[in-house]
Amino acid sequence: MSSQFPEVRPRRLRRTPQLRSLFQETEFSLNDLVLPIFVEEEIDDFVPISSMPGVRRIPESKLAGEIERYARAGIKSVMTFGVSHHLDGAGSDTWKENGLVSRMARICKDAVPEMIVMSDTCFCEYTDHGHCGVLHHHEVDNDQTLINLGKQAVAAAQAGGSALKGDRKSYQMNPMNRREAVRESLLDEQEGADALMVKPAGAYLDIIRDIREASRLPLAAYQVSGEYAMIKFGAAAGAIDEERVVRESLGAIKRAGADLIFTYFAMDLALSGI
Repeated sequence: MSSQFPEVRPRRLRRTPQLRSLFQETEFSLNDLVLPIFVEEEIDDFVPISSMPGVRRIPESKLAGEIERYARAGIKSVMTFGVSHHLDGAGSDTWKENGLVSRMARICKDAVPEMIVMSDTCFCEYTDHGHCGVLHHHEVDNDQTLINLGKQAVAAAQAGGSALKGDRKSYQMNPMNRREAVRESLLDEQEGADALMVKPAGAYLDIIRDIREASRLPLAAYQVSGEYAMIKFGAAAGAIDEERVVRESLGAIKRAGADLIFTYFAMDLALSGI
């Protein structure tokens, strides 16, 4: 006797929360998340960032206490972005032994030795022209910038940094180019990169997937400040459920192939008992 209904019914595996959890393919935990933080020298108190509700610039003098607080909440990794008051054309403060990059790494590791501290290797907060490199005739000098990045990397590593993460249009990729993104990633791998990163993440899930399939290196994805702000402002307007959208967006990044996710929601998730 035949039935007009199909014998295979996937809905059976979605019937209860327990079944859905049992058969869920993708999960993320605090082990997968990195909390980006902004540290400013020569200020006395926290400075809220108006475009990023809930995110503040941390005074250098209070960084140790914040790192201890993150660790108690379960955060295992942070990425430090410095806001320097010592600017010049080359961003030389980044490679000084007692520059802000080195001080941030030392403070974090002294406060919580087991904390993974990733140092950003971008120059824009350390140059007086705001570009992420050295300028020559109003253009970024790629080769000299690489030399300076090397100096910065050595300084961060010697200060205790666990990893280094680099981060405009002529020297960043065209966001419309999918194949070029894979090519650039494979070139990074050939040049000795220990891990790769896609930044931003949410609008580039296809790129994350492509790189995941092309490379066996660990792959990170950065849910940037704009993605964070869209969710925060959307939730404040009552248009979306913040917690559900955060979890779905991070799940999508993980599902696309990211091993590691940089997100400003990391502390919120830690406090919620992810």
